[in-house]
Amino acid sequence: MIKKFILIGFVCLFSATAYAQKKPTFNLPSKEESDVSPMVKEKVEEYATEINTIIQEEKKLMEAELLDLQSKGLEKNEFNKQKADIADRFSEKIDQRIRDLGFDLDMVIQKQVRYSLLNTDVTSKEELRVKLLKKFRPTRSLDGYFSYGVMTLTNNLSDNDLDKHMGYSNNLEFGFKFNYQFSRTSPWGLISGVGFSWRTLRLDDNMIFAKDANSNVHLQKYQGSIDKSKLRTGYIMIPLGLQYNFSKLKSAGMDIQYRDYNKGFKVGANVYGGIKMSSNNIFKGDGFDSRDRANYQVNPFVYGGQVTLSYNDFSIFVKKDFSNFFKDDTFKNDKALIFGVALWW
Repeated sequence: MIKKFILIGFVCLFSATAYAQKKPTFNLPSKEESDVSPMVKEKVEEYATEINTIIQEEKKLMEAELLDLQSKGLEKNEFNKQKADIADRFSEKIDQRIRDLGFDLDMVIQKQVRYSLLNTDVTSKEELRVKLLKKFRPTRSLDGYFSYGVMTLTNNLSDNDLDKHMGYSNNLEFGFKFNYQFSRTSPWGLISGVGFSWRTLRLDDNMIFAKDANSNVHLQKYQGSIDKSKLRTGYIMIPLGLQYNFSKLKSAGMDIQYRDYNKGFKVGANVYGGIKMSSNNIFKGDGFDSRDRANYQVNPFVYGGQVTLSYNDFSIFVKKDFSNFFKDDTFKNDKALIFGVALWW
């Protein structure tokens, strides 16, 4: 029954346009981009044309018999009875001639299924295997990502002024992640890439970042109302690590297996290093707005480690700097700890 519906659909599509003495007009893409196999399309068009020819031939013969029947001057009931008999006879004749064409619907369906999977009409096993191996290669990709995290500072010393007056702080990052799956079936892959990170330290309690005569950075109480007080630093970040994918092996046919490296549950661990692009002390309050790009003793280099849990394109991560946030003795031993989420990592 399903095959009959498919066949009817094909025939209706092509024979209707042929009956109108017009060829179907499609804006078809190239063979590589088409959703329909060129061989299937050609076969169905040929079949539809042959069916239309049969219908037109039998229709002319049936019309001739009906005209002859009209000339006999029969009563209405008798005319209708003989007319129905003629229609049934020609319908059976058309059906038989169509069956005699020997259209192999199973073969056409198999060709379309193969084309949908592989975008090819190859028939030999050798060519098919080559196409499968090419289609299901190990993942080698460079994809964009975006992440956002809540940041705090940790140290193993007594709290300093920054620890006591630090407000909500965050890390915003975007860039490109490089995936390198070790083999078609391997759950392991190398991760690397490049990212642009903006780390923002915010202060509470009407405190601002300030410098003394010797350019030493400290926190200073502002005598007035503050709308915002933050120190924002941008870094170019490069990660390097490994990722393990828990998705199951899939079969592509012909004894070829593969693992979809970008899908399913994944665990990754990497180290990272970064170089400072700029640092900006932003302060606004009581009608005063300042943006100072001077040196506030932020570390020009950062490095640390990250652990990431992912499902498909969504990830959560923990990132910990091994380097101090500030250099020299400025807010000594404070290191960034970031909890966040990422898309497409």
